[in-house]
Amino acid sequence: MTVIETETATTGDYPQIVRVRAHTLTADAGTGSGGADGAPGPHDYFDVALATCKAITATWYAKRHSIPLERVETHVESDAAQERAGVYKLSVRVVFHGPMSDDQRASLYRAIAACPIHKLMTTSEIQIETVMP
Repeated sequence: MTVIETETATTGDYPQIVRVRAHTLTADAGTGSGGADGAPGPHDYFDVALATCKAITATWYAKRHSIPLERVETHVESDAAQERAGVYKLSVRVVFHGPMSDDQRASLYRAIAACPIHKLMTTSEIQIETVMP
């Protein structure tokens, strides 16, 4: 189980200090929500989870199958226009670099289609419980 902790950085303001294991990150609300956009916001981190999962999955798969993948680039665009109606659209473009055959590239694209975060976002029932102290 991973524990993520956050706390307000400045009294009465949006920025958050985020701790994940030994890592410290920050988060903030965007200017449209009254924040200063001093760090990525919650939606950004949601989108980052998908982008990084696809890149890490490709790297893991390539190592496991001896595919000469040198690096991965991901580009995610989000469309939250219909979010309040329950639709949040993500478009992901992934580019693989390295001396690979077309078959190897195709196998990497198949692998990233099933990355754990993609599956979590699209096929899992997520249960959230807010616990009062």
